[in-house]
Amino acid sequence: MTMDFKIDGEAEAMALSGRPPDSPRLSDGERRTMLIYGGVALTLCQFAVPYEGLIGLPVVFFLKNRLHMSAHDVALFNLLASIPLFVGFAFGFLRDVWSPLGRGDRGFMVIFAPMAAAAYGVLAARAPSYGLLLGGVLAVTIGLQFVFAALRGATSMLSQEEAITGQASVMGNLAVLAPNLAAYFLGGALSQYLEGRDAVTAARLLFGLGAALMAAVAILGAFGPRRLLDAHHARPRDRGAAHDIARLFRNRPLYPVMAIQLLWQFAPAAGAVLQFHLSNDLHATDAQVGAWFGIFMGAFTPVMFAYGWLCRRVRLRTLLWVGAAMAVVQMSPLLFVRNPTEALVAAAVIGLIGGLAQAAFTDLAIRACPPGLQGAMMMMFVAMFFVSLRFGDLLGAWLYDRQGGFQTAVFASIAAYAAILLVLPFVPKA
Repeated sequence: MTMDFKIDGEAEAMALSGRPPDSPRLSDGERRTMLIYGGVALTLCQFAVPYEGLIGLPVVFFLKNRLHMSAHDVALFNLLASIPLFVGFAFGFLRDVWSPLGRGDRGFMVIFAPMAAAAYGVLAARAPSYGLLLGGVLAVTIGLQFVFAALRGATSMLSQEEAITGQASVMGNLAVLAPNLAAYFLGGALSQYLEGRDAVTAARLLFGLGAALMAAVAILGAFGPRRLLDAHHARPRDRGAAHDIARLFRNRPLYPVMAIQLLWQFAPAAGAVLQFHLSNDLHATDAQVGAWFGIFMGAFTPVMFAYGWLCRRVRLRTLLWVGAAMAVVQMSPLLFVRNPTEALVAAAVIGLIGGLAQAAFTDLAIRACPPGLQGAMMMMFVAMFFVSLRFGDLLGAWLYDRQGGFQTAVFASIAAYAAILLVLPFVPKA
């Protein structure tokens, strides 16, 4: 497998990646196996998340249709349920410095995946209410955060050491996009199907599925490859946690990377507001709303595969600038949509436009991880996604309800994306 950034010799590759000099390089087949394993585990986790996709979309429709909550109330529920996501750095840092059961990343998977499955089991067994849903979603999310920290930290460390950060970016993004492609289609259809059932039956079907997915993740953790799940915690740590925190925050690329992520995910016209716009203003069905998000996520996929080829031939700085420039106009097709059919076409266009930026920004984040702190850096990167997304939801709901409607939210999204161009010059050239 060709390296995805230009280096002069093996020693420099190790210096850039943090790979120990005595650590043997993996073969192409071994690298591929590690990435596929990480991708499969991340994919199952993504199917199981309670805040989007297969399970999250029916939860939002349950809040909207059965509890009769407004767009602002739904956005506030999502904000409260996302608190564990906002502090993702803490989960990632714990992954970097703690080895549960003495088993490292494997320990996180075999402890916290069953915890999330058990929380889903409680949700499946009880009649749903606002309080139960909020508490259950919080418990599942906490368990998943530990599992995600282990998987993202392990795959980021491996990709740095083997100089395949571009391919790891593609794998990580596809592990989110591919499930969402299926999950939003299925989630919208599932929501529509569950509308004709009583609340208890709907909860058992929905949350029972989540429990089964997390049980499968626990099994993968128990029998996963040693090179991926055991390598990080097999290395001695000669400094304390305070030193590691200082080292993370002295890492210069941290700040432009996180600023870019905050701006890139700050989309007041997406999320809950878009869901309300499609269903209330354009009169789309639940299934059509799910299809919109599925098409949008799916349209990223061909661009991700293209990035896997481009990242080995084009400098990352070039890909960052081209991707960011395209991102500025990403949401503009929504200004011209007048019915559900046109909205579905726009979803494909929007996904294709944004794919290059998504892959390049993730590649940049993986390369910027300090050695030994990949979990903290990548979980902070993910945390910025949710902080920006949820507060963007709140702004979007305010604009939608009181300040000019959906078009105003679209213009706010375009302005945030344009600001990324002002941050890119601060990314260190190295």
